[in-house]
Parts: sequence; structure tokens; C-alpha cells
Amino acid sequence: MTDTTTGTRRTHVEGDRAAQQRKIVNRLRRAQGQLAAVIAAVERGEDCRDVVTQLAAVSKALDRAGFTIVSSAMRNCLADPSSESVTPDELEKLFLTLA
Repeated sequence: MTDTTTGTRRTHVEGDRAAQQRKIVNRLRRAQGQLAAVIAAVERGEDCRDVVTQLAAVSKALDRAGFTIVSSAMRNCLADPSSESVTPDELEKLFLTLA
């Protein structure tokens, strides 16, 4: 007799991981576009206030992506502790690196 609950849970966890990965990639692509706009603004010699405001948006987007990565790793660790190669101590260090 096989345990279908485990298989269903694993499939659900894998689906969540794929969704999280897409979310992270989208955030990083958005940040990449914002950074390209900052570079273009600097090249055009735009006002420093505008450039710094845009740069702050890039920084925030990258922070959000980083926190989403750490959050995703924490969820994965809780859902399946044996599959995650990151220890709780390492997760804490990663989190604090972003703070």
C-alpha cells in the first residue's frame, strides 16, 4: 500500500517552488529594467534627484527579491527538511546579509 498523501504533498510543494521561482525571476527582471533606466538617465545627464529616486527603486526591488529567496528557502525547509541543503543558521545569516 502506498501513501498518496506524500506524493500529493510533494507535487504541491514542487508547484509552489516553481511559482516562487517565477516570482523571483520576475522581480529580478523588473529590477534589471529599472537599472537600465537608471544607467540611461545617468548617461543623459538627468537631474541627480531623479536618478537617486530611480536607484532607490532598484535597490528596493533587489531587496524584495532577496527576501523572497530567503523566505522561499525557509518555506521549503519547513515543508521538507530533508531536501533543503540550507541549515537554519545559514538561512539566518542570509537574511541578516540582506538587512
